[in-house]
Amino acid sequence: MTLNFNQMRTLTKLFAIVLTLALVQTMSAQQPNIQYFRTPGQAGLNVFEVGKKGDQQAYDGLKVRVGGDFALQYQFLNHEADVNTGFTLVPVGNSVNLPTANLNLDAQLGNGLRVHLRTYLSSRHHNESWVKGGYLQVDRLDFIKDGFLDGLMNVMTIKAGVDNFSYGDAVYRRTDNANALYNPFVGNYLMDNNTAEPFFELQFFPGDFIALAGIGTGILNPTVIKTTEDTKYPPAFWLKLGWDSQLKDDLRIRLTGSLYRCSGYASGYRIYGGDRAGGRYYKVLDYKNDAGVTTTNDFTGRVNPNLRNLTAIQINPFVKFMGLEFFGVYEIASGYAGGADGNEDAFEKGTYTQLGLELLYRFGANERFFVGGRYNSVTGADSYDNSGTAPADKTVSRINAGAGWFVTDNVLTKLEYVSQTYDENWTSAAGNLVNGKFNGLMIEAVIGF
Repeated sequence: MTLNFNQMRTLTKLFAIVLTLALVQTMSAQQPNIQYFRTPGQAGLNVFEVGKKGDQQAYDGLKVRVGGDFALQYQFLNHEADVNTGFTLVPVGNSVNLPTANLNLDAQLGNGLRVHLRTYLSSRHHNESWVKGGYLQVDRLDFIKDGFLDGLMNVMTIKAGVDNFSYGDAVYRRTDNANALYNPFVGNYLMDNNTAEPFFELQFFPGDFIALAGIGTGILNPTVIKTTEDTKYPPAFWLKLGWDSQLKDDLRIRLTGSLYRCSGYASGYRIYGGDRAGGRYYKVLDYKNDAGVTTTNDFTGRVNPNLRNLTAIQINPFVKFMGLEFFGVYEIASGYAGGADGNEDAFEKGTYTQLGLELLYRFGANERFFVGGRYNSVTGADSYDNSGTAPADKTVSRINAGAGWFVTDNVLTKLEYVSQTYDENWTSAAGNLVNGKFNGLMIEAVIGF
């Protein structure tokens, strides 16, 4: 294969960036220690809730940690679909995607008291910088009195803020804009449960058990304006129960089940559509009409059921045996169309089911290398007015296969093959998802510190 000048220049830039990223290791070594904190980089792999296990840092005064995330992909994807007459898919070629960046501020305010703030400096969906969110985490109550309720706080964590919350375990392995070190692949799961909204959460860790409960607004921008219906913006609730044990030095098993519930029609439906950073596979299945007007979707490749009065359940098994690692997702989400508010008897519920199976093998010195694959599918039917015809079930599936290398603790490169297909029931005005498909190679370079 012969590369033209632009392709050579792009590849040269990519490799130069990867080499430059190695300098981050020096910066990372200068960072202060923060209590009850998920360390950015390889050390943070397979950390879910931070919890109370392990050696915790002693408090020795106010500390401020300035960190960052950067991610860049080189994309080699093709796409096709049975588009309707009058529309065509926008041609896609091989190029570097828009680099993404996060600014992370973490401050140790007191013993067992810290705050986190994340700003998206650049993302696919918003090129400009904006605050994504943050939270306060309380692991000790010494700010009330030294040793206050230490018996309780030895097993309890309090979190409050405007940020992601702990429904499901996939949220701890996903890419958050430029924070892609914990995701072994380039894309997130099809039904990507991630949203930033005001929330309050209690987490309990008695021994190997996990129990948590949270309450949130169900919407990013809540309002104090009183509506004619007091229940128009009801809160969202979630629960998680689980068990996580290091049974042997080389065997860890974790199993959790999570429940999310929001009865609202103007709130709660954003749980699968709250990530404002955009999808990782750029411009796939975008289309234009005969007049040349292009329609683009920054989130193509993901599935948002967009159901109201939503109930969702997610079950996550995780097993790590020596270098072999398995993570699974089984999820059911059901609810009504937006027009069913107060008229549920006239509507039938829509239900979507997600399955995710991920198998990795980590090897080499300090498990710096990994290979693996992921299968992910979503099958569902939308809520509908039961005076009409029931919509057909539709299915989308994705296969990822790839490899990665932690160049240093804080620098990761990934190579993956991705293939995503839609069946004939994914109808749209342009038909761009009907029997839609995209596949090809992705290269991603990531740093985080």
